[in-house]
Amino acid sequence: MWFTYLLAYAHAVLGYSSAAAGALLLAGQVADGVCTPLVGYESDRAAGCGRYGRRKSWHLAGTICVLLTFPFIFNPCLGCQESTPQWAALFYFIPFIIIFQFGWAATQISHLSLIPELVTTDHEKVELTALRYAFTVMANITVYAVAWLLLHFQIGRTGPPEQMDHLGKQDIPLFRNLSLIVVGLGALFSLLFHMGTKEKKHPQARLPDPEEHTPLLHDGGRTPPLPFMLWKHWLLEPAFYQVAMLYMVTRLIVNLSQTYIAMYLTNSLLLPKKFIATIPLVMYISGFLSSFLMKPVNKLIGRNLTYFAGLLIILAFAAWVALDRWIGVEIYGAAVLLGAGSATILVTSLSMTADLIGTNTHSGAFVYGAMSFTDKVANGLAVMAIQNLHPCPAQLCCTACIEFYHWVMVVVTGGVAVAATVCLCCIMIWPIQIRFHDVSVLGLAGDALGETKSVEDRSRSNTVN
Repeated sequence: MWFTYLLAYAHAVLGYSSAAAGALLLAGQVADGVCTPLVGYESDRAAGCGRYGRRKSWHLAGTICVLLTFPFIFNPCLGCQESTPQWAALFYFIPFIIIFQFGWAATQISHLSLIPELVTTDHEKVELTALRYAFTVMANITVYAVAWLLLHFQIGRTGPPEQMDHLGKQDIPLFRNLSLIVVGLGALFSLLFHMGTKEKKHPQARLPDPEEHTPLLHDGGRTPPLPFMLWKHWLLEPAFYQVAMLYMVTRLIVNLSQTYIAMYLTNSLLLPKKFIATIPLVMYISGFLSSFLMKPVNKLIGRNLTYFAGLLIILAFAAWVALDRWIGVEIYGAAVLLGAGSATILVTSLSMTADLIGTNTHSGAFVYGAMSFTDKVANGLAVMAIQNLHPCPAQLCCTACIEFYHWVMVVVTGGVAVAATVCLCCIMIWPIQIRFHDVSVLGLAGDALGETKSVEDRSRSNTVN
């Protein structure tokens, strides 16, 4: 709902300017981007609440924040009048958006961090990531199916039929009811998650402090234990930045196409508003079916080629949109391509992130948080830049919007897919590899050798004396 309907709701339903609508989304993305690595860091180092594990504790706190704030975002400003300035309404929505995005960051990072803790092998990680994405797609399908039903059986219709085909203030109750239904279903399935998922107990991610009983020298021939990989160690890993860039451009393709698909359908293709539910529904059904192919395809051709295949599908969609200015019913075929390609690159990029974490699950939340930080901030800035390029920023869309949203869809899919191809080439040339443990073992061995030499020197000195 956040990406697909926020701009359409703020701009077309509430009548805010394109810049004001973009500012709301930017505020949410910046809040999410700031909260995500902080939540990841705290989730890695803090213990759980009572009998709860550290991941489920953060997930529960985030769920409560989302449930309490999300309905206010898709409801008009309480107490606002027609004469209320837009900046006052924005200040009303921003606190709800910030708390909601904190809650979303907490649920997302804690949920993702459970994947490398629950399973160990690469194929199991791909399978669990694919299943997670499949159920995420099912949630999206539910949202769009409910939106289609509400649009189809819209209550209290007023005005001529041609007016009802376009978004306007008459759709305020529709989005309010949709947000309440979404929150109710989310609360139910979050309850099932907390009742049914067992989290393993893990030690806190910190190096042990030396004590009086800590021996200076390890037993001969025994390999010293590998230290925890802390958050600051990740910042020294080139592979960390490789995966972060790939994840960022992946999210740009998925989120920006999801954000502007409704505006493209209603303003460029001039389709009735029911298409803002049916086309995303087709996209996510296609993505849902594609997610089940991720495990065998990854096993057959590997991560990199699977991701490249998804990029080719995205580029095929962008070429179709660029060459056919007035797509009719063929938009359903294009939606199938966009859904399948988005699912492929997103699942594969998440699997690459799980590969990067490997056995360092104690700091996994920070890694996911850092990845999400780049994605959230980049998405917010990209949306704000696009909104500022809007040809009619101070009013509802005019004829210039037809070309504007057409090329927005081409650039946010095809243009960003080219950047993703460059990032993928970097990973293929310099494969993902963690150097920390090798350096740590050498450092520990050097320290042990230095301690041995120091002890021998002291022994000789005492003998001479």
